[in-house]
Amino acid sequence: MKQITIEDKTFKLKNIKQLYPAVLVKTGHGEETTEMSLEWIDIESKGRVVIAGYGLFIRIGDEEKHSFIYETRAELDQTIANLSEQLNKQ
Repeated sequence: MKQITIEDKTFKLKNIKQLYPAVLVKTGHGEETTEMSLEWIDIESKGRVVIAGYGLFIRIGDEEKHSFIYETRAELDQTIANLSEQLNKQ
């Protein structure tokens, strides 16, 4: 059965409803953050937001969500590269 592993969690591909990278930005309300697309950060943000971290998110069904949070874009990029390598082997 086809599956992927991120950090210490393994997911069956058939169960994944959505898998996406995003940037966590501070909303201005305490420590609250929200997800923004990497593209928006690269093109539109122009330094107007405070980046709190980077994440890779997996949705299983409508209610279950797994978040893998990284301090740097390089760490996120490495995780994506590892994920790509796993998918190319299948």
